[in-house]
Amino acid sequence: MARFVNAQVPEVVQPFWAALQRGEFIADAAVAVGTYRKQGTHWVAACGGVRPRRGRNLKGRCLTFSEREEIALARARGETIRVIARRLGRSPSTISRELRRNADRDGGYRATTAHAMAYERASRPKPAKLASNLALRAIVQDDLRRRFSAGADRRATAPPLSRRRGDVGVRRDDLSVALRAVARRTQA
Repeated sequence: MARFVNAQVPEVVQPFWAALQRGEFIADAAVAVGTYRKQGTHWVAACGGVRPRRGRNLKGRCLTFSEREEIALARARGETIRVIARRLGRSPSTISRELRRNADRDGGYRATTAHAMAYERASRPKPAKLASNLALRAIVQDDLRRRFSAGADRRATAPPLSRRRGDVGVRRDDLSVALRAVARRTQA
């Protein structure tokens, strides 16, 4: 069964990452979203230090956690699906689908459980690029061993190209030289 955690709520996590992006410390960013430093450190570690794309700019397409809380409270009060939909500004079919998909075994609806289940369903089973591409992983590991950063210029350590007459080369800088060499060969 899916377990609810605050990391599944974009309204909490995305402002945390935005604060980090502005240059704030983890402790300050965590306090800004109402959590503590250790939790912020866990969020950063879980994402490998990279801001997650999930939960950004959904533009009303998916139900938010607060909307799910409203649905749970309204159902507990005995309101109909149409009344809930009107208040949230959603289609009745959206509310009906939400209640059908995310109800527990007893037919009850809890916002935390529903959000966790929806979050789990939305995750893609796509493996990470470095996990599936062994050649790329070897290159990245080699670069990390040599302490290259992501934006470092790899040409600095590339072996020099031979400069034999007519050698085309592979560097982007040598494109004009290579084109002239090919043109000379075709004319001769």
